[in-house]
Amino acid sequence: MVVYKCFNCDKIIKDEFVKKRVRCPYCGSKIIYKPRATSAKVRAV
Repeated sequence: MVVYKCFNCDKIIKDEFVKKRVRCPYCGSKIIYKPRATSAKVRAV
């Protein structure tokens, strides 16, 4: 399952809603992005 977030209200939007129209169902914003997973950096000692 792909998860999108609204840039304006920062709420999570499911991918089945994005397939129908590209708008946030909560605030109506057209700017939706897919958050990236944060990677941990490891330092060599």
